[in-house]
Amino acid sequence: MIRAGHFAKGRVGALARASKAASVLPRGVRLYSYQARPDTSEKETIVKLLYNIGSKKEVEQYLRHFSSVESQKFAVIKVGGAVISDDLATLASALTFLTRVGLYPIVVHGAGPQLNKRLEAAKIEARYEDGIRITDGQTLAIAREVFASENRKLVEALERLGTRARPITGGVFVADYLNREKYDRVGKIYSVNREVVESSIRAGCLPILTSLAETPDGQILNVNADIAAGELARVLEPLKIVYLNEKNGLYHGTTGKRIETIHLDEEYEDLLKEPWVRYGTKLKLKEIKELLDTLPRSSSVAIISAEHLHKELFTHSGAGTLIMRGHRLFSKQDLAEVDSDRLRALLMEHDPSIASGETTAASYWQHLAALKKEGGRYWIYGDEPYQVAAVVMRKPGQNIAVVDKFVASKAAVLGNITDNAWKLITRDHPQLVWSVPRADDNLSWHFERADGSWAVGDNIVFWYGVEDWKQISELLTSKFNAQNTTSSSVPSGTRAYSTMARRTIARNSAPMGRRSYSTGSSSGSPLRVGLIGARGFTGRELIKLIDGHPRFELSYVSSRELAGKPVPNYTKAQLSHVNLSAQQVGDLAKAGRQAVDVWILALPNNVAAPFVAEINTATAQVSVDQQPIVVDLSADYRFDATGQWAYGLPELHRSELKTNMTGRIANPGCYATGSQLGLAPLLPYLDQSRLPSVFGVSGYSGAGTKPSPKNDPEFLRDNLIPYAPVNHIHEREIGHSLTRMSHPQHPFTTNNPIRVQFSPHVAPFFQGISLTLHVPLCQSMTAKDMLEVFREFYQNEKLVHVTENAPLVRDNAGKHYAVVGGFAVPPHSEGGLAELANRRAVLNVTLDNLLKGAATQAIQNMNIAVGIDEYTGIPTPDEPTMSPN
Repeated sequence: MIRAGHFAKGRVGALARASKAASVLPRGVRLYSYQARPDTSEKETIVKLLYNIGSKKEVEQYLRHFSSVESQKFAVIKVGGAVISDDLATLASALTFLTRVGLYPIVVHGAGPQLNKRLEAAKIEARYEDGIRITDGQTLAIAREVFASENRKLVEALERLGTRARPITGGVFVADYLNREKYDRVGKIYSVNREVVESSIRAGCLPILTSLAETPDGQILNVNADIAAGELARVLEPLKIVYLNEKNGLYHGTTGKRIETIHLDEEYEDLLKEPWVRYGTKLKLKEIKELLDTLPRSSSVAIISAEHLHKELFTHSGAGTLIMRGHRLFSKQDLAEVDSDRLRALLMEHDPSIASGETTAASYWQHLAALKKEGGRYWIYGDEPYQVAAVVMRKPGQNIAVVDKFVASKAAVLGNITDNAWKLITRDHPQLVWSVPRADDNLSWHFERADGSWAVGDNIVFWYGVEDWKQISELLTSKFNAQNTTSSSVPSGTRAYSTMARRTIARNSAPMGRRSYSTGSSSGSPLRVGLIGARGFTGRELIKLIDGHPRFELSYVSSRELAGKPVPNYTKAQLSHVNLSAQQVGDLAKAGRQAVDVWILALPNNVAAPFVAEINTATAQVSVDQQPIVVDLSADYRFDATGQWAYGLPELHRSELKTNMTGRIANPGCYATGSQLGLAPLLPYLDQSRLPSVFGVSGYSGAGTKPSPKNDPEFLRDNLIPYAPVNHIHEREIGHSLTRMSHPQHPFTTNNPIRVQFSPHVAPFFQGISLTLHVPLCQSMTAKDMLEVFREFYQNEKLVHVTENAPLVRDNAGKHYAVVGGFAVPPHSEGGLAELANRRAVLNVTLDNLLKGAATQAIQNMNIAVGIDEYTGIPTPDEPTMSPN
């Protein structure tokens, strides 16, 4: 039986901008004398930011790893000139964040694009020979100005964020002419003055270096920034050498997909044989191999964008391309061919059954020998230093191989050797089966690599490459009968589809595998999500949110139109879209939460019912605690009268959501969400003899992806389209749901429901909603009164902000919260009907129709339903973005 307990938990997520993040040093990170200790709130801020990109365990693991060496040996980061010109703010924020956790990378930057632009302006031709810039006197003079200017830009950007930085434009690299006749003033570095760099770090300053070098007699020479960074790395021997570029990694020339990892010792020769590896790509790989061959095996190269730097450094999954030497892997079919002492030591430390004394390595050797004697076969996989080992066996007459053991040291996890071993195993064995205890903390590692699974007794059986359910059924029966496992039944029948999304890793090709082992946070196991209806705009936003969520991970992404195509904007796994029917979803739901914890139905209206019916039927005998959550984003269940469906507007229906026992949630409509947030605080003051009026304007993403005039940018240009002037479904939903949540003291019931007038419009912008509400009042109020009422009503809500000024759509697009403001009342009149007509409140509400109006709200509801913090995975700024009036 396999346990992955020693595989670190991993999760990929997006890191919020950390420009204002305060300094904190999590456990294992040293304090330097020049740093002031942060207060508690600052610590909480930085820890929250770190844990948003990875589990607590893996973040602290990497922090300890990076801080275990001298400061200057943490990382050398080479920054391309294009990054400074195009992404300076992101770069400065990323570097600032590292200093806040006590890590001081050494930055070496180039300025190629800027130099070319200046040369063109000066009418000087940029000349190259063998890919090297020929640098004459005129070019060098301009280069010095450009390098100094770009260096100053980066230093000033860092200092604006409160990060001390030291500009170092010379005195570090000592060089001689590379070939004066051929390249003129181009240098070849032969010495590095490390004291200049180290003194900067000792002073608490981030060293920012240009790549210019000098000869011993003071002549300045031009040096490629990649080469300068490499020479600096050879002297300092850092743990990480990072090349920042705008492409976020290396890409496979055939598949077009980003290469996640390259283990040079194992894969370099085969990579060079690939037809797409040529020219610049081949040169880059050769340079990196030559560099890493001179460095300790603990060093690695990362090619990444500035935006994803933290994810690359602090998570196992990474975000760009990680290149390391690694170790050659082996596959042996006889115990005599491996170092049994080293294998025994690894198993005694990391295999639970042997480490606990339940069995011994000697007994296991006997078991393998007996298997071979009976006509069976076994394979032992590992790496040269015995940091990872796996045993795969096949009994006589069996076609499906069994992964019997898979153990790894922490070094193998940090070095991502486990995924490399898994690729070798699946190359040799197209069909595999293995079992893991249900209580294992790292089940998601197995779910991610499996094509299917089934819970039997206290274990979960996984399989890979098996399409014939009869084979699985027979194997389950024989395996667990042999272990005397009491199982109520072994499933029978044939499934025509896999119960897990198949990893799209091309065998016998350049490495494309992920580096994550689990996507759970430190506070619990990962929660698997099945998304039905991924083609629409809301589906795309859900994928992004789940990708950045510390607990949720996608198991299925279903779309009829996109079936077979890769899922974009998802970095936790390489998933492809599938096309699941309602019956297939029902079959998966039979396993309850063992297969999928949450089903999201992001389908058009009147389409969800067959899926819901299949899930309900399949889970009728499943215990309440194992019932999957179902979140429906259509309007199909928003008017439910059976009590089975909770209405998912947490700010108004939180108690209903928390006490709902069915796990069925009807996500509100976008217009309905904003309208109710604007009306709810005024219910005690509402004049029931008159109707509130809502004038709504939405971006054209609200019209969906099906082509129509309402989502045609050309038709919408300089235009505003009214539609559904009466009886819009959101008009009915607003009244129905507000009536449902109204308190007993309010005069509204199902027999006397709240009614509203709603007028929707489509505007030429893409996303966002602006609502203007006119609310009849039963008593006079001032604008200040209204502001106080709303502030009190929403004082503890993180996704509703109340402002005095009117909110704007452009400020709220792309944000996860709603904003209520712009409170106004008509001037006081002299009485009678005129006074009654003027006794009304006017206010504005903005929200993003795809986020708080749909996807963000769905995540909020899912968090509540599974019992975790309501705002997990959702950015919650203290103040909204507001344009100056």
